[in-house]
Amino acid sequence: MTVRTRFAPSPTGLLHIGGARTALFNWLFARHHGGQFLLRIEDTDRERSTAAATQVILDGLAWLGLDADEEPVFQSGRQARHVAVAQAMLESGHAYRCFASAEELRQMREQAIAEGRPPRYDGRWRDRDPSEAPPGIAPAIRLRAPRTGETVVDDLVQGAVRVGNAELDDMVILRSDGTPTYLHAVVVDDHDMAITHVIRGDDHLTNTFRQLQVYAAMGWTPPHFGHIPLIHGADGAKLSKRHGAVSVLEFRTQGFLPEALCNYLLRLGWAHGDAEVIAREQAIRLFDLDGVGRSAARMDYAKLTHLNGIYLRQADDDRLTAEVAARLGIDSAAAAPVRLLMPGLKERAKTLAELTDSAAFLVRGPKRPMEPKAAALLTDAARTLLHELAALLAGTDFSAAAVDAALRSLAERSGHKLGQVAQPLRAALTGSTTSPPIDATVAALGRTETLARIAASIAPA
Repeated sequence: MTVRTRFAPSPTGLLHIGGARTALFNWLFARHHGGQFLLRIEDTDRERSTAAATQVILDGLAWLGLDADEEPVFQSGRQARHVAVAQAMLESGHAYRCFASAEELRQMREQAIAEGRPPRYDGRWRDRDPSEAPPGIAPAIRLRAPRTGETVVDDLVQGAVRVGNAELDDMVILRSDGTPTYLHAVVVDDHDMAITHVIRGDDHLTNTFRQLQVYAAMGWTPPHFGHIPLIHGADGAKLSKRHGAVSVLEFRTQGFLPEALCNYLLRLGWAHGDAEVIAREQAIRLFDLDGVGRSAARMDYAKLTHLNGIYLRQADDDRLTAEVAARLGIDSAAAAPVRLLMPGLKERAKTLAELTDSAAFLVRGPKRPMEPKAAALLTDAARTLLHELAALLAGTDFSAAAVDAALRSLAERSGHKLGQVAQPLRAALTGSTTSPPIDATVAALGRTETLARIAASIAPA
């Protein structure tokens, strides 16, 4: 058997972080077992599903590197197949026409709630002859669900979960307007796509009991199910916008690397030893559903940020320079100083946003913003030293070694510590009290820019 998993988002909103983890688990499970990962866009809600939302999902998955092995399936294009299966169930006696009006259904719900019962359909058209139907009522088609015994889900994460069939009513599989319901369409699609494993959030577990009854009615072998716990915020509540970024592309905007986010999501509800950093190939080798816990996972942005810093320090310098250049809106030529200083810049940053902020001084010219602490370093005495230092530097080749020698020479000649010369220079060049090593910073800025910035810092206000 070839393992085939799927991720089936609805394009009625953004790809949220919970959906991204579900996609990741499906992708890893398929890759671990040498199988295939498929994508289905469940766009049957025509009023709320948009092309823009679909593209956001596709962009998010592409950014995370979760590539599907076949072209996406769009559920809206399969309605004729969903209807045909419903008709086949009707013909085999596993479904029936229900002529209950909207008013009858409303009264049914209200009475059940008043009596403290779950609001289920009472089966009033289950065994009636359609010839008794009132005029003007277009029928829905309902599953003729078993009323005795139980339905059991042998869940790969939750274990055996069962429900008495008496607790399940005859669900609608085809609405009175001829459109299929979600629970019916999903079964038909998973069967036709030869899905072997359905891995999804445990909020779908109750749906599975009903879906298994559709499989049974059609005589189809159901897939294996694994229902993974949801992601909660640090306060234990269901993750929402108030907990911070929930869209995958928001994490990209905030400067997280996709491999870091995937690594974090992997460990969010899946356990394997104490390793913190697990690369993609290692994750494929290790991942299986037996490591997924049954309790809700809690989103910890501090841990994610820490992990992102680790990945940032390991990342290729050319790649990071390109990311920073894009954020600063500069071309590759203008980003040359950023590339020279990248080894030092990335040591201090935990996100691409922080990295960009720390590199911005390189492209902002002599009139860059000045932090108050940096401005305080530019005393009259410091300006005198910088004037002398500019004369010394002008006679060098502006290599890091030559800059270091000039700084040490001036410090020794003036009776100052090296830092008392280097810090005002750092403030003059960067507008900050922190930067990569000052000799490397000067070398990256070059002769013209360095001398221009020193001159601007010592000029009368």
